[in-house]
Amino acid sequence: MKNFNPADRIQDLQYFGEFGGVNPSISDSSTYTFLSAKTMFDTFEGNAEGCYLYSRHSSPSNLYLDKALAAMEGTESANVAASGMGAITPTLLQLCRNGDHIVSSRTIYGGTYAFLKNFVPRMGIKTTFVDITKLDVVEAAITPNTKVLYCETVSNPLLEVADIASLAKITKKHNIKLVVDNTFSPLSVAPGKLGADIVIHSLTKYINGSSDTVGGVVCASQEFINSLKNVNDGASMLLGPTMDSLRSASVMKNLRTLHIRMKQHSHNAMYLANKFEADGIKTVYPGLASHPSHEIYKTMINPEYGFGGMMTIDVGTLDKANALMELMQERNLGYLAVSLGFYKTLFSAPGTSTSSEIPLEEQAEMGLTDGLIRFSIGLDNDIERTYQMMRQCMIELGVL
Repeated sequence: MKNFNPADRIQDLQYFGEFGGVNPSISDSSTYTFLSAKTMFDTFEGNAEGCYLYSRHSSPSNLYLDKALAAMEGTESANVAASGMGAITPTLLQLCRNGDHIVSSRTIYGGTYAFLKNFVPRMGIKTTFVDITKLDVVEAAITPNTKVLYCETVSNPLLEVADIASLAKITKKHNIKLVVDNTFSPLSVAPGKLGADIVIHSLTKYINGSSDTVGGVVCASQEFINSLKNVNDGASMLLGPTMDSLRSASVMKNLRTLHIRMKQHSHNAMYLANKFEADGIKTVYPGLASHPSHEIYKTMINPEYGFGGMMTIDVGTLDKANALMELMQERNLGYLAVSLGFYKTLFSAPGTSTSSEIPLEEQAEMGLTDGLIRFSIGLDNDIERTYQMMRQCMIELGVL
């Protein structure tokens, strides 16, 4: 990461729109014309670079965003999708088939967990869920049929940190693919530079940053992206999770301010985490020295962008968690809502929301408690003011 600054890679991109516009033109078309029948045939065969056929295959607007996100992650190529799950599911289905096996972190986004636990077994694909922080356990779970090791850089919602460089050594030893969801840590961590084969984002979150668009991206080698888009057996091509060109252009514009936003999200989260921990509240944030993987994460991040904007606190019970979130929303401190990366703080009780797909007994086993509140810390200008108002809410409800 020392010689790789993703924000600089984004800044160095320069596109010209039609008629000299400083923003790339939006291709608002589902299909494209050809001057010759042979060119259409060549395009179907993938032999006519720069020619467009049908927007499910690709569009100029999507390719602009593909290139920008590949530059951000330092990969050869990328492919945007209509949602984060629209990026995750084709990737895993492209890598695995009947009889194959996946090793996955046990603490991942609830939708991904449900896909691996409940959906892919219909196709004869098995998954073993492990504590991703225990490298010996991870390696022991690998079988001759394993094709993928799947994890999140910082897990949702428990904020466990995956030691990507060490995991990459394991996957290369066993000749399997390391797929990393980097949604919680854009700019801060570049998994591809640490050895990951494939990097995924939900563009809905930090990268877009305005909670008005759903999107995803797969960043990987040109060979893998080509396989996803193959007209005969490409999972992205055939399942069709296509991103709309208008949405793609919207994400592209917001990507330009990502570096500014991530610095502020991280600054504010670090401030609140230190204050809450000092108040005696059980607080989990990778930037705290008390975090079990703090020292490892320090070696992974680009310090300019900090430890991210996600943190959790545990207030003891679900009733207290709900009461606190409702009061904070009433005081205009944020929204009781899922998702993350918005300019306002978002908070939710993950056990009954984003991780509700995980059975209660498994939630308890992994440490997902009833009183846990997940915060996506916003871009507040005066974070001390925010802290004092949150603290007052906690005092009124007996949390402090």
